[in-house]
Amino acid sequence: MINALELADVSKRFPGFYLERLGFTVPQGYIMGLVGPNGAGKTTTIQLILNMLKPDSGHIKVFGLDPRGHEMQIKEDVGVVFDSLMFVDGWTVDDTEKAISRFYRHWNTKAFAGLIEQFELPRKKRISDFSRGMHMKLMLATALSHEARLLVLDEPTSGLDAVTRDLFSEILQDYIKDGERSVLFSTHISSDLERIADYITFIKDGKLFYTGSLENLMENFCLIKGKPGQLTDDLETEILGLRVTNMGFEGLIKTEKARKFGDILIDQPSLDEIVVYASKREGKNDGCFKHGQA
Repeated sequence: MINALELADVSKRFPGFYLERLGFTVPQGYIMGLVGPNGAGKTTTIQLILNMLKPDSGHIKVFGLDPRGHEMQIKEDVGVVFDSLMFVDGWTVDDTEKAISRFYRHWNTKAFAGLIEQFELPRKKRISDFSRGMHMKLMLATALSHEARLLVLDEPTSGLDAVTRDLFSEILQDYIKDGERSVLFSTHISSDLERIADYITFIKDGKLFYTGSLENLMENFCLIKGKPGQLTDDLETEILGLRVTNMGFEGLIKTEKARKFGDILIDQPSLDEIVVYASKREGKNDGCFKHGQA
């Protein structure tokens, strides 16, 4: 089966920032979460995938095709949501459908109407009068209405309340149910990914920190906590994002390393905690864990 998305050794340099030899794959039928702190390179990665930027080196394939040579064909198969409004303020929902649908051969009016109803969007109201949450709902509805086989989502749940985010998660899970459609989902709301993502790609400072299954990532890291006197030099070198106070210390550690320090409290971290603590790590021991080898 052809992967929905493949990146291999993709690099892009800007003044003050370098996306370095990034590589990961999104299999058909799965959801990949793209995570990392602000400035890590997530949006740059998405822009490269969508042919909005040209890589300095490496290659990108969408359903086996190079975006640089098959841009129009790929755009038919990819639905996109950015974190800012892409439509004209003076448009209504009906105007949006009329303008956007002409660019897609497989536009599904029935699907669009169903999503507009689910999201409770007024069809005749000007977009300029929409809240941020309503803007995001409209972009989601548009992305899901032209039979795209890959959704590329950059902060799609930004501005949505918990109820709507839960509905959106259900829509995505239903979207991939046939095993042929996939999602690349970049978000700072890690709890959304913990519920629905199959795979995680974690970028830090323009470098790949981890790519692999969510399950493997969660199993291979843990939180370690202890009293000040328990923080030995050997332990300190193993901890990512070490936080020390007068009361004690805590940080992230690989599960296999934690077993050597059995008398210290170990907890299961959330995905958000893994991202936060790993992003604090600096210096020569900064690690990179790929393809499930966390």
